[in-house]
Amino acid sequence: MDAKVRLYVDQPLGKGQAVAVGPDQANYLFAVMRLPVGAGVLLFNGRDGEWLARVEDAGKKRGILRCEAALRPQVMPPDLWLVFAPVRKERTSFIVEKAVELGVARIIPVLTRFSNSERWRQDKQVAHAIEAAEQCGATYVPDVAEIRPLDRVLAEWPQNRVLFWADETLARDTGAPGVGVPRGTPSALLIGPEGGFSDAEKAALRDLPLVRPMRLGPRILRAETAAIAAMVIWQQACGDWA
Repeated sequence: MDAKVRLYVDQPLGKGQAVAVGPDQANYLFAVMRLPVGAGVLLFNGRDGEWLARVEDAGKKRGILRCEAALRPQVMPPDLWLVFAPVRKERTSFIVEKAVELGVARIIPVLTRFSNSERWRQDKQVAHAIEAAEQCGATYVPDVAEIRPLDRVLAEWPQNRVLFWADETLARDTGAPGVGVPRGTPSALLIGPEGGFSDAEKAALRDLPLVRPMRLGPRILRAETAAIAAMVIWQQACGDWA
């Protein structure tokens, strides 16, 4: 297979299907990557798996790709959400990127009492998620939500979804980190800001019956490290890593 470029498209994919690319993707394919007519491109849309397509028309501001063969079926990530308080710009993007690579179904940013960053460009983070999926071979791009206050997210929390709260106060406890729910349980991971949660937020979390404090090891972790650690622990216990 001669395809070296992998691209997300929000269009149907199927045998013989024509896929139009707009100015940004055309520039990337034909100006940056210099793909000629006939070159192979890997396509996915989050619904129809991965397809091999060929460049049929390569223009400066538009192009046409033609689907040739299905390569991989659609693979959905485990039913896991990542809920986190955004940090500094680059590290927030890093968390989004790693969430896609490690396999989550939804990314939910929240505002907390001690959030040290309220900057959240949903369109930018969607673009980061798409780029991460293109690079890591995923056939699904997680839903990236708009930022909302934590209390509103908790007030509307689904009654069937366990929320694992990465509680830094458990760092000095003994024992291995664990999850302790059956495989397939709808789950979410909650990562707080660098300043931790306020007393009121902790009380609200403890009052929710579906919240379970989660220990991430014997040391207090930075927010982005905690997010990665929590996702790895959950994936090994309940996800598609085991």
